[in-house]
Amino acid sequence: MPDSSIKEQVELGVTGMTCTSCSSRVERKLNKLEGAEATVNFATETARITFDPALRSTSDFLDVVRTTGYDAFIMSDASAARDDATSPAPSTTSSAPDQSEEHRAQHEAELKQRVIISAALAVPVMLLSMVPTLQFQNWQWAALTLAAPVYVWGGWPFHRACVRNARHGAFTMDTLISMGTTAAFLWSLVSLFAGSAGEPGMHMHMSLSAHATAGTDQIYLETASMVIVFLLLGRWCEERAKGRSSQALTELLHLGAKQAAVLREGREVLIPSSQVAVGDHCVVRPGEKIPTDGRVIDGHSAVDESMLTGESMPIEVDPGSTVTGATVNTTGRLIVEATRVGADTTLAQIGRLVTDAQARKAPVQRIVDRISQVFVPVVIGIALLTLTAHLVATDGSVADAFAAAVAVLIIACPCALGLATPTALLVGTGRGAQLGILIKGPEVLESSRHADTIVFDKTGTITTGEMSVSAVHAPARSEEEVLGLAAAVESGSEHPVGRAIRAAAAERSITVPAASDFQSTPGQGVSAEVQGQLVSVAKPGQQDPTEVVENLRKTGATVVVVRVDNAPVGVIAVADEPRPEAAAALATLAEMGLKPWMLSGDNEKAARHVARQVGIAEENVIAEVLPEDKVQQIAALAQQGRTVAMVGDGINDAAALTEAELGIAMGGGTDVAIEAADITLMHADLRATADALRLSRATLRTIHGNLFWAFIYNVVLIPVAALGLLNPMLAGLAMSLSSVFVVTNSLRLRRFRSGFLNRKAAGSTSEG
Repeated sequence: MPDSSIKEQVELGVTGMTCTSCSSRVERKLNKLEGAEATVNFATETARITFDPALRSTSDFLDVVRTTGYDAFIMSDASAARDDATSPAPSTTSSAPDQSEEHRAQHEAELKQRVIISAALAVPVMLLSMVPTLQFQNWQWAALTLAAPVYVWGGWPFHRACVRNARHGAFTMDTLISMGTTAAFLWSLVSLFAGSAGEPGMHMHMSLSAHATAGTDQIYLETASMVIVFLLLGRWCEERAKGRSSQALTELLHLGAKQAAVLREGREVLIPSSQVAVGDHCVVRPGEKIPTDGRVIDGHSAVDESMLTGESMPIEVDPGSTVTGATVNTTGRLIVEATRVGADTTLAQIGRLVTDAQARKAPVQRIVDRISQVFVPVVIGIALLTLTAHLVATDGSVADAFAAAVAVLIIACPCALGLATPTALLVGTGRGAQLGILIKGPEVLESSRHADTIVFDKTGTITTGEMSVSAVHAPARSEEEVLGLAAAVESGSEHPVGRAIRAAAAERSITVPAASDFQSTPGQGVSAEVQGQLVSVAKPGQQDPTEVVENLRKTGATVVVVRVDNAPVGVIAVADEPRPEAAAALATLAEMGLKPWMLSGDNEKAARHVARQVGIAEENVIAEVLPEDKVQQIAALAQQGRTVAMVGDGINDAAALTEAELGIAMGGGTDVAIEAADITLMHADLRATADALRLSRATLRTIHGNLFWAFIYNVVLIPVAALGLLNPMLAGLAMSLSSVFVVTNSLRLRRFRSGFLNRKAAGSTSEG
């Protein structure tokens, strides 16, 4: 019997939706299916469905969308992805993003054609109707000839959607548009054929309001045609802007290498990168993209990871180094063993994180969707009240009453409301992906705004996570000589202290003498013969300079003494040093209104010393905390009324990242930490934390700004139209401009710049 607790997910591309009311209706229909939970996003034209495979199949969802009056295709299917994972061949769903983009481009081209042809026909109608000197004998019949194709063919998308929705008992924005233009067109036909408007010598004049001066002999062909032109133009601009808003993610997903040179029986074989299997050895020459995530097994080079992190400086790699697919090999020839392929690669995971975030809805968007469901019937009611009120107030002036009612229908379309949130989220998360900042969902934006306390894990987050020499005390000899002797003794050691001493000697370009007769005493140290002398590197003893040792230990460092023939010649302190940018990063966060804290499992001395170095107040240091206690510490801060953000990188941080209101995982961290976090930073640079919060807050501000203007637009202009102070044609123009404004305002997020990558990339061609 199937396990009903197992959930699967499918993503559909939904075509034919013209406004947020359409997406809301599709979402309601899908959610009525037992065992299914759906979210439909109008801006991305997608439906994300989580379902019980024991109760539902993908075909059920396709059928529901189609019977609702729209069309759909499969973009990604969890079950298909699982089946494909057992084979190196690419998934059949991998071309879905291309299919979606192809549909969008085709729809944009169709809208452009309708705009151009409709405008060419409608502009003469508007000029004839508005400029009396252009009105020749029987001009109104010429206007009808030009306006009819605009109403029928140009307005066909609106009329078709209106009829389709009516069949299902639904009302959308298209209902308002179709009703308004149809009323104007039919009124004109009646006036021409049954009234006095068709008589030779009839004249009209331009009016910014809905009031007519010639009574019932007025025609509204310019309203019917120009409203359609303006709305088509608005839809075309929206479609173009939506394409641009998703461009960042599209570019990211297409960054991968198309082909890979794989070693097979000692020969290079060129295959599609999608067919690379785990364990394959790939040859990557200078200038080529690394085809998949892997480990360098031969060669030395510098790898440009700017596509992943935004960082312009290439990273040096050699045998044993891990590399990421789609990054660029810049100098030497590499042989890379594939460790992750297909959907498991870093690039694929980034794509999933960003698309998941874009497909989800912010809480405020759900409110907008509920408003849209009742908005259209309310507007139709307002239009009928407007018609009745004007008939009574103007003693039966049908033309004035009719024009005011049509203006209400046209001006009320809240398309801008439907676009306000998803377009900003689309652009913001896409731009974040370009900068190496992965925002998991819209809820994160609210958390970023309210956060007032930011807690950092110490090791690997504030510090480098690697031991390094922090001090050398050599009163009788030079520091270089002491380090050289210590490095010689440690040349055969893999202990972190030994590695740190060797690295320090290499950084100072110290010549390390040869050593022999290595001896290691567990828990004490190592010794060897160097230049005919017995040299040891070991724990301090009673005969060593205790005052120096104690002072260094107060900094939290590990201290070793270098002895030559049993006589101490120097003291070396090794510590996990703060990241070079840590102090600047924390200062920036403090300027943003966040109070920094540090959480560490290390001893109190070491933790407080690091805190002093980076600018964290000692009273905000919580040390000697076990991994399981980190969650309790985060919860305790929250109980004090704080909104806590947590920054970490290790497995022991995962639970605390989940407990915090906002969890931020450093890119150098573990998959578990990244999965638990709300924001993932692909940088191992703390300044990216401030970038992530700035981008999240900027995206939230854009959403709020969009919603404000969209609501103000409807709140202000509906009464204006109802009072008869707005020409229906101008109402159509205003409605289109409001939607274009919202999308254009969202596109400003594409100009967001990193606070530190720009400076590091100064003089380079990288955008950062």
